[in-house]
Amino acid sequence: MKQKKRLTTLLLSLITLIVIVAFSFPFIWMLLASFKTQTQIMSSDQFFIFKPTAINYASVFKEYDFMKFVTNSFVVATGSTIGSLLLGLPAAYAIARYRMHSFSLIILVARIVPGISFLIPWFIIFSKMGLVDTYASLILSHMLVGLPFIIWVMISFFEGLPKEIEESGLIDGCTHSGVFTRIVLPISGPGIITSSLLSFIFSWNNFMFSIILAGDKTKTLPIAVFNFLSYSEINWGALMAAACIITLPVLIIALLAQRYIVSGLASGAVKG
Repeated sequence: MKQKKRLTTLLLSLITLIVIVAFSFPFIWMLLASFKTQTQIMSSDQFFIFKPTAINYASVFKEYDFMKFVTNSFVVATGSTIGSLLLGLPAAYAIARYRMHSFSLIILVARIVPGISFLIPWFIIFSKMGLVDTYASLILSHMLVGLPFIIWVMISFFEGLPKEIEESGLIDGCTHSGVFTRIVLPISGPGIITSSLLSFIFSWNNFMFSIILAGDKTKTLPIAVFNFLSYSEINWGALMAAACIITLPVLIIALLAQRYIVSGLASGAVKG
C-alpha cells in the first residue's frame, strides 16, 4: 500500500514538473534572450552558455522612451480597474442580494462577445467626441473587459456571505448603503483584491483596443512592442527585453498577492 502511494506521489510530481517546465520555458527563453545579442539569439549553440549584455535594456529605455509607455499602461490599467470597482461592486451586490439573474445574464453575454465587435462603434463614438488618443477612451474601453469580470467574481462572493451579518447591521440602525460600505465591503477583501488584480492584469496586457484608440500620446506597452518590428528585420534582443519589462510588474503583483487570489477565488466559488 505504501509503495503504491509512493508511486502515485512520484507520478504526480513528475506530471507537475513537466507542466511547470512546459509553461516556464517560454519565459526562461525570453529572459535569456533579453541578455543576448542578435547573433547569440540566432545561434542554437549559445542557448544557455553565452556572454550576457545589458545593451538591449539600454536600447529600450534610451532609443524608444519606454518609460512613457510604462506610465501610459499604468494610468490606463489603474483607471479602468478603479472605474470597474466603483461600478461593479454595487452592481454585483444588488444582483446577488436581489436575485437579478437576468442582468447577470446580460453581463455574461457582454463578456462572452468578442471584443473586436465593439471596436468600430467605440472608434466612431470616441471620434465624434474627440476622445481618440486620450486616457478616457482607453480606460472606458478597457472597462468593457474588467467590469463584467469583477461583477461575475463578486456575485458569487457576495452570495456566499451570510445574510445574518447584514440583518444585524440593519437592526443596529444602518441603512442598506451603510451595510454595504461598512460591513459587506470590509469582509469582502479577498474577493475585491482578486477581481481588481485580475482586472488590472487584463488591462495591462490588452492589445486590441489600444491599437485602434491609442495614439502617440497614449500608446501602451503592448502597442509599443511594434517599435521593434520592421519590414527588413526584427530586433529580437530589444523585443525580448521589452517583453520582460511588460511581464515583470504583473509577475511581481501575482506573486505578492497569490494568497489573496487563491482565497478570493475559493471563497467566490462556495455558495452560502
